[in-house]
Formats: sequence, C-alpha cells, structure tokens
Amino acid sequence: MDFSTLKRNLKKEVEDLPKISAALLGDSPTQFLNIALRGYAIEENINLDLFEGEYNQIPFLIFNQSSELYQLQPKYVLIQESTEKLIGQFYNLNSFEKLEFANDHLSKVENYIAAIGNQFSTTIIYSNFVEIADNVFGNFANKTSASFLYQLRKINLGLMDLSQEHSNFFIQDLSSIQNKIGRNQFVNPSVYANSGMVCDIESFPVIAKNYIDIIKAFEGKIKKCLVLDLDNTLWGGVIGDDGMDGIQIGNLGIGETFSRLQAWIKQLKERGIILAVCSKNEEKAAIEPFQDHPDMILRLEDIAVFVANWNNKADNIRHIQSILNIGFDSMVFIDDNPVERKIVIENLPEVTVPDLPEDPANYLAFLQDLNLFETTTFSELDGERTKQYQEESKRALKKVSFVNEDDFLKSLNMLGVVSSFEQNDLPRISQLSQRSNQFNLRTIRYSESDLKKIINTKNTHTFSFKLADSFGDYGLVCIVILKTLKTGELFIDTWLMSCRVLKRGLEHLVLNEIVECAKSNNITTIVGEFIPTPKNNLVKDHYLNLGFVPAESENHWNLSVSDYIDKSHFISKKKIECH
Repeated sequence: MDFSTLKRNLKKEVEDLPKISAALLGDSPTQFLNIALRGYAIEENINLDLFEGEYNQIPFLIFNQSSELYQLQPKYVLIQESTEKLIGQFYNLNSFEKLEFANDHLSKVENYIAAIGNQFSTTIIYSNFVEIADNVFGNFANKTSASFLYQLRKINLGLMDLSQEHSNFFIQDLSSIQNKIGRNQFVNPSVYANSGMVCDIESFPVIAKNYIDIIKAFEGKIKKCLVLDLDNTLWGGVIGDDGMDGIQIGNLGIGETFSRLQAWIKQLKERGIILAVCSKNEEKAAIEPFQDHPDMILRLEDIAVFVANWNNKADNIRHIQSILNIGFDSMVFIDDNPVERKIVIENLPEVTVPDLPEDPANYLAFLQDLNLFETTTFSELDGERTKQYQEESKRALKKVSFVNEDDFLKSLNMLGVVSSFEQNDLPRISQLSQRSNQFNLRTIRYSESDLKKIINTKNTHTFSFKLADSFGDYGLVCIVILKTLKTGELFIDTWLMSCRVLKRGLEHLVLNEIVECAKSNNITTIVGEFIPTPKNNLVKDHYLNLGFVPAESENHWNLSVSDYIDKSHFISKKKIECH
C-alpha cells in the first residue's frame, strides 16, 4: 500500500470505528509518519486518535509532568529516535565516552520507561535503530568497541533486554524494515539534508504497518489459526496422482522450498498458532505423508483438525471453525489454487486468504512479509494449544454417545483450581485478556504491567480459574477482577473466559466464587456491566441468565447477595490461598 492511498484514507468517515489513543514522539519530523499511521489504522478499521509531539522534544515531553503527554495519557506511546541523530552525538564524544555510549543511551531509554510508567498506565513502543556503516573502521568496526557500528548494535541488543525487563516496553523493529527494503530505498539523503526527515516517503506505509500490527495485537485483533491446503501448497505435486514417493519435499530441487515452508509453519505451531488441514483429497492418502514420509517436517500430531474430503472448502472451513470455536476473522487460509481462494473469500469474507505467488519458491518470503501472526505475549504453555484442541475433538466425540448433558459433564471428572493472580501466571492472564473477544463482558485489555498494578490496588480482588478433566488440562481459562465501589457495591470489572470451556458449567463455579468474595467482605450487592462489541454478542444475556436484574444504568445488572443460592455444576473445586 502506498503513501497516497493512506493519505486518502484520512477522508473516510471514522466515527463508527473504535477509537484508540496514542502519542507519537520523534527526534526528526514525524508529519508523514503521522499521516501513514492514521491512514493505515483506518485500513484496519481503527480510529487512531494520535497526538504528535513537537519535533525533537522527546525528553521535554517525557520528563515534564505538565506536558501534553501526561495531560492526554494515551494508551500507546510511540517513540522514534533516529540513527542519524545518534551518530552525530557519537562523533562529538571523546574516546572514553564513546566506549560508554551504548550504556548511556540505554540508561536514557530506561529513564523514559520509568518516567512514563510512574505517571500513567501505557504501552511504550520504541523503534530500534537502523544500521549505518560509517566505514571509519571498515570491517574492523565489528572488532572494536570504539566504533559507532559496535555501539549501535549494542544498543539494539540492549533494547531487546529492556523489553524483557519491562512488560510495558515493546520494540518496533525498524532495523528489519531497512534490511528488507534496502538502505538506498529507505533513506533519501537529499530529503534529510533539506527537511531533517529521515525516511523516504514510501517507507512510511511499511513502518506504519509495523506499528499498527503491534497495536492490533494488543487490541485482540490477532490470528489464531492457519488452515492449510496440501497439494502444491505443503508439498509439490498431487498426493492422489503422484503417490507418496512422487510428491516433492526434502532437500532436493523445489522440494527444499516446501520443507522450508513447513519448518516455518512448525515454528508457528510451537508458538501457539493452531494448525488445521483443509484439502480436497481422500483422507487416507492425505494423511499418509504426515505419518510415513521421511522428509515431512509437519506431522499428524501438529494438526489440531484434519479435514480431507471432496466437499466445498468454504464448508470445510466452517466445520473447522465449529470445532475450534474461534472467530473466522482469526483464521488464515493458504491455498495455491486461485479458484479455491476465491470461493473462500466470497463465502467467508472474514477469513484472511493471502494471494500466494505463482512460484512456490516465493511462498515463504511472501507470507513472512505479511506478518499475519503478530503477538504481544508468549508463554511456554502456548505450544500445548494444539494438544488441547485435539483433546477437545475427543470430548466432542464422547459427547455424542450421551443423551443427557449432565451425564456427559459428570463423566468428564472436571477439576477447577481457583486462586488470586499469581506472578507466574501474569503472562498467560495478559494474553487471555488480549485474545478473548467472544466471552468478554467488558473487553478490557491488560498488559503485564497493568496486572502488576491491579494486584497491589486497594479494594481490588482478583481470581484466576484453571480447569482440567479426564481428557487433559485446559490450563488457565478464566479471569475475574472485582472492585469495591465507594457505594459499597462489588463491581465486576472483568470477567472473561476462553471459549474452549463453554458449556462446562464453569460460569456457575465462577459466580459462586464472586458471591463468596462479596459475603466475606460484607457486601450485599454485586454489579455487572456488559459493554457490547461486534464480537461479544455471545454473552449479551450472560447476567440475565445468571439471575441478575437490570439496574438503572444502561447495560448494568445487579445481584442481591442475600437472595443468592449457589449455582449447581459438576466441577470439583480446589482453592489455592496465595501469599
């Protein structure tokens, strides 16, 4: 997408789009980046309410608590400092100061983080630095810490370390963008000399996309599932015609292209992306390579749902979606056949269907450039997601054998573990708040730093719920945050659950726990609120179904604690008292 298209987007009506506040701070002119950011946000159905700080006023805006930054308190703060300014500072130092250059700059950035974080809750997205080979030392620059290149690379590495130390600090990888575009296309020296603007104007759409990808992930606009065609997509050839020995995969010729693609997809699976197969094939023939081909990298255990038949692919994707219980807009479908892609696009417009290049050799680079699977969280448990969905398929098969729903639930031997928020669970809790859209009563997103503050907030109660049954462990699937209001009522600030545990009775266990909390704090009324979004219609009658009554305020519901009778369920409870 070019800059002109993004600029035209600013003429579109945005009042109906969700508004997100952000601030853009730069040490070089940011007017064109401002346009690109807002234009690309509109392309992604976001109304970015963007404050643009004055040029080269980053320290003033951050360290002056009366500045507009603190008056506005935006949800995101985007900071872009340039290599060009950095190299100018470096050249003005003496030899000893040059050796400490990287450490000094990283200390300054850490002061940014502390200053902002002490005043309001926000997410800081900081651009790392593109490389400039000043050739003062030539290739020897890699061997001496006195070189600018050495110090620059040390800064970029240090920024990654800072992002691990501070949960509200994220990196926008500007360096990778330059590596992809090439420095001669990324920077226009003549423009910089005359205006101080670092990047060429056509670089801004790519930079804007990178920023908006991160913001989208924070706002729950993420892709959770990759649906795969097989023939000429995961391997060369047609398994039904060529047989297992005839398909192209492995280290020879075009086969290596497909092996590299599979290796990348395998890494997505390990990161927590759900893999599904949707192929027009005989199931037995389609499965055989996953089980027996020595060069296959993807194996059957990597696939959460495997569908191979001669049905319409759009219908098969609907079937996959019904098993996974995720939104169509969180699914990506890749298929080499443009006819099949068109059918899915026309019938399931919410599904993302990349227009793959004709040459399989370009598949991987093309998909990597799209960056469809941006994330802001990762935990070791993410790799277990495929196993969890495979277990869910087994539950679905078992359920068919029961006429009575209660008998089925009893047979699962479910165990619910209840505790307040634990430090070790914060990455998963943050992830759940950012990923959950359907069973989410107020759709409030939390970073890890937000959660740390909530834990220490007076008159606030937190609960996490983990669930396991005879088929396996669901893991942490529900969070609740309660706040005692000045009126003496207990307000349900957050109640969200993974859709994988719907119709298990967990909501009854959760409400019983909320009421128990109210009673132990001598509270007589519990208040719930439903904030409608395009995705959470599933729970619009949640409070009504649980016995709450409408309150005077719109979308608010009240529950009398004294009249409450514990809800029945078939989940054994284990409560962990946290320190």
